Amino acid sequence: MKVLHIITGLNDGGAEAVLFRLATSNESKFEHLVISLMDAGKYGSMLEDFGVKVYCLNMSNGILGLLNVFRIFSIVRKVKPDVVQTWMFHGDLFGGVLSRLAGVKNIVWGVHHTTLIKGESKRSTILIAKINSLLSRFIPKKIIYCADRSREVQESIGFYKKKGMVVSNGYDVSEYVANEKLGEDFKKELKLHSELLIGHVARFDPQKDQNNLFVGLSLLNIQSFKAILIGTNLDDDNSLLVKKKTELELKDSVKLIGRRNDIPSAMNAIDVFVLSSSFGEAFPNVLNEAMACGTPCITTDVGDASRIVGDTGWVVPPKDPQALSDAIMEAYHEMKSSPEKWAARKQACRNRIVDNFSLETMVSGYERVWLEGIEIT
Repeated sequence: MKVLHIITGLNDGGAEAVLFRLATSNESKFEHLVISLMDAGKYGSMLEDFGVKVYCLNMSNGILGLLNVFRIFSIVRKVKPDVVQTWMFHGDLFGGVLSRLAGVKNIVWGVHHTTLIKGESKRSTILIAKINSLLSRFIPKKIIYCADRSREVQESIGFYKKKGMVVSNGYDVSEYVANEKLGEDFKKELKLHSELLIGHVARFDPQKDQNNLFVGLSLLNIQSFKAILIGTNLDDDNSLLVKKKTELELKDSVKLIGRRNDIPSAMNAIDVFVLSSSFGEAFPNVLNEAMACGTPCITTDVGDASRIVGDTGWVVPPKDPQALSDAIMEAYHEMKSSPEKWAARKQACRNRIVDNFSLETMVSGYERVWLEGIEIT
């Protein structure tokens, strides 16, 4: 059986990572193929290394173009998939409509956003979300949301309720595991020495609100701390972040690393992970990756973040750098003053991911939906 995934792009991101884990899982009963409306990004070559065929359309500025319309149509007709799984708003719209025109009935939308905010989210994305809410009655057979909060928000703006269901993201807990040597090697490579090492993995985007993080870090009362920022455009070529570091006197405390492929090593190196997002998150993957490595998390209350963290970490309001700073200080004092309590917290982090968000559970959830829509002839 074949599943054709149609996704906006394959760069760093939660939905992209979930697609990769689904398509490369040993548990999968399906043959997987992928259409990226944009380029190969981070995951294109990685998928092909696992034998997954990837088509890249190189769409720019959210404009698909007539040639790519025909390409998608012809690929769908050639592949003859048993199911088309689309991802994110652009993928849901273009992939869903064109697959339906190509004769596919078993179309499943994947929604990985929560709130879209005027002035911060792209206008084209907000428009497409509204269009999708109207089409949700007619195009998809099912709509998979990665988080309860995502389903709640989208259905409030018109997404068809009878088609919605939640399949939480799942993680390969054999890859993300506590490994002291990985962490030590990572710190040695980057010369990271401090009383407290804080980590942040994301892309540079208003949604991730790195400004909130920087201001929160500037309020810390710790003699020696380091914060490492990992992800697309989180590097020294980003003049806005470099300027912000200087303004807040964080030049020696914050290190902009950029994109890395050894995220398990980074999660093992840091003492605490911080998610500073202000909106738009649905089911933040990075929290799960950190926790699976036994790393406690501090997160803003976005999407299903509080559900993921539970009582193993700290949840603070978005856009409140003082609250973020206070939570980091609380974590720091516990780590220094109560090693036994800190060790128990680290173990509780991993246990929560293993018990609730495994890769096997996610794969079976998606495939159950796909199989329901396959017509046996």
